[in-house]
Amino acid sequence: MPNLLIELFSEEIPARMQARAAQDLQKRMTDGLVEAGLTYGGARAFSTPRRLTLAIEDLLAESPTIREERKGPRTDAPDKAIEGFLRGAGLTRDQLETRDTPKGAVYFASIEKPGRPAAAIVAEVLEDTIRNFPWPKSMRWGAGSLRWVRPLHSILCILSTEEGAEIVPFELDGITAGDTTRGHRFMGGEPFAVTGFDDYAAKLKRAHVILDAGERADHILQDAQNRAFASGLELVEDRGLLAEVAGLVEWPVVLMGEIGADFLDLPPEVLQTSMKEHQKFFSVRNPKTGRIERFITVANIETPDHGATILAGNQKVLAARLSDAKFFWENDLRTIREKGFEGMAAGLSDVTFHNKLGSQADRIRRIEALAREIAPMVGAKPDLAAEAARVAKADLQSEMVGEFPELQGVMGRYYAQAAGHDDGVPEACEEHYKPLGPGDAVPTNPVSVAVALADKIDTLTGFWAIDEKPTGSKDPYALRRAALGVIRLVLGNGLRIDFSQLAPKALRKNLSAVYSSITDDAGQIPLKEAFDEDRGDGTGADLYLALATEPTSGDGVAPDHPGISGRAADLLAFLHDRLKVHLRDEGIRHDVIDACLAMEGNDDLTLLVKRAEALADFLKTDDGDNLLQGFKRANNILTQAEEKDGVEYSFGADVKFAETPEEKALFAALDNAEPEIAAALKSEDFAAAMAAMARLRAPTDAFFEAVQVNAENEVLRRNRLNLLSRIRALCLSVADLTRIQG
Repeated sequence: MPNLLIELFSEEIPARMQARAAQDLQKRMTDGLVEAGLTYGGARAFSTPRRLTLAIEDLLAESPTIREERKGPRTDAPDKAIEGFLRGAGLTRDQLETRDTPKGAVYFASIEKPGRPAAAIVAEVLEDTIRNFPWPKSMRWGAGSLRWVRPLHSILCILSTEEGAEIVPFELDGITAGDTTRGHRFMGGEPFAVTGFDDYAAKLKRAHVILDAGERADHILQDAQNRAFASGLELVEDRGLLAEVAGLVEWPVVLMGEIGADFLDLPPEVLQTSMKEHQKFFSVRNPKTGRIERFITVANIETPDHGATILAGNQKVLAARLSDAKFFWENDLRTIREKGFEGMAAGLSDVTFHNKLGSQADRIRRIEALAREIAPMVGAKPDLAAEAARVAKADLQSEMVGEFPELQGVMGRYYAQAAGHDDGVPEACEEHYKPLGPGDAVPTNPVSVAVALADKIDTLTGFWAIDEKPTGSKDPYALRRAALGVIRLVLGNGLRIDFSQLAPKALRKNLSAVYSSITDDAGQIPLKEAFDEDRGDGTGADLYLALATEPTSGDGVAPDHPGISGRAADLLAFLHDRLKVHLRDEGIRHDVIDACLAMEGNDDLTLLVKRAEALADFLKTDDGDNLLQGFKRANNILTQAEEKDGVEYSFGADVKFAETPEEKALFAALDNAEPEIAAALKSEDFAAAMAAMARLRAPTDAFFEAVQVNAENEVLRRNRLNLLSRIRALCLSVADLTRIQG
């Protein structure tokens, strides 16, 4: 069975596109070959800045012969119907077979499609792959019609066996497939022919090309770490930058350079960001001081002077870049000395956050009020939380963040420290954006937590106030991320926050901003048509009129007003949906979460998760699973009896009517379990409540084995149904087990 080797050689492919392009080449080629009948043993794809390579092992030498039988029209069908069938089958009438069927004599066609050699199929699939390749961006060059990410120079396409290699006959826009390739642009020498993948990879390495991107990355990382260690320093690892740099070179040569003494006092994050973004340099720091003192650059060529000229040029360019950063840093510190850190934030009044929700300064005032209210819930001092909220976004007005937006928050911490803020305020400036994603750390400093929650809750309630909620896959304001951030902040810190009270207050503040945005210059409300937008709840105009008549312009609107309570309930449901996703990732089943969401107190996320975790653990046990079946059996019997009798069996079970030992034992078990479970629920010890409920398993099983609930004696029947009602009520006090599947 032959092996297939394909190389598409071009000008430099952008690093960010290489890995995906290699995957696309492998998928499109293998899918096309399999669809054409060519199966294979294995496939590997590779990428370098100038080539995409695909190696397929143990490919069928030819596609199998396919035999197909088709049923046609009746023999007495109109001629046109028969002729159409013949055209579709590619046969003549004398090649058809006549068979008797229950519906009469019918024509049948036996069609045989002979197999095709692998070379012909590979050529067809490869041409289709190249012409329809899904590059994010592509270009045309010269007079041809072919589009590729960069001009395509050559195509290597060979099928190799033990007898030798065969070039696949293939031509595309003047490029004829062959068995030759080239090595490194400067050190690779002349083009060379190859006979298979092993020969190809070995000759490329001799021509100064490392084919595997992972191998290039490992080489860069190990050499950089060794150079840093030899100087008593340590490499600041950056996996994203490592992958990008590995896509910029075919033969990585690691060099370490020095940073000018004038720049060593800049914050390490500034040095690291400037070098990474502008020069693709790795940072090297002193582990004793934490300062960034040197840099690692990766060249694509070996030089006689061992990279001295390359380093000199890089250091010259780096000095110019860092001079800009130093200028921004010093200017920002001068502004803080003259105006204070809050003075730096004054310009945010001219920055629009959203045309319906006011400026960034308006938003900061809302966050400040909310942070002050949240502070006691998280163990922070209200005045400190308010102070942190006022300056948390001041660095957005700094020149440094204007140049490097990714440093927002980080520079806020430095500038807050420079302005004399302390007691957790500088840390809050940096941490209030967190967590940014599933892998990001959750702040634990109380002031940071208060401001982070206020920031995210204001975002959510603001866009809920203007009905700009996520729809489908669209989430332009990252509200799902904000909701997950709220959830992780609450759960990560074990906070007890009543969102049913907090959300309406935040909504009222945001609706005040909405009201301000729809008034005219004289403070008058325009015509109803101008602001009663399509909100879907019919409360838009009514709500705005209520806002207009309140002296506080919104804060005084009753929280149970439909415009407030409806949005608050919808926002809480959104948080619950995000929580379900989060808990499913943690291994808790969706029906378990639903069973806990149905209980009171579901606006307390920490309590909700505590209950869900206990229930999930309980249902994994034999006692839990069996008791669930007993509950479902009791509930089904009760539901059917209540529907039939038109009454609710919810009280009146009396042990004096119990006839069997099993019945009496169940009464006793319930008498013991009810106060125990009630006490456990009151103390929020759900594990203890589940354990007490588990002890009902044996008496419940025994009861159903020995007792006929629907007895002929009506008194016994009612008493037993009311006994089942006690089981149902007790189980439902812990969680809504009707929502558990199975």
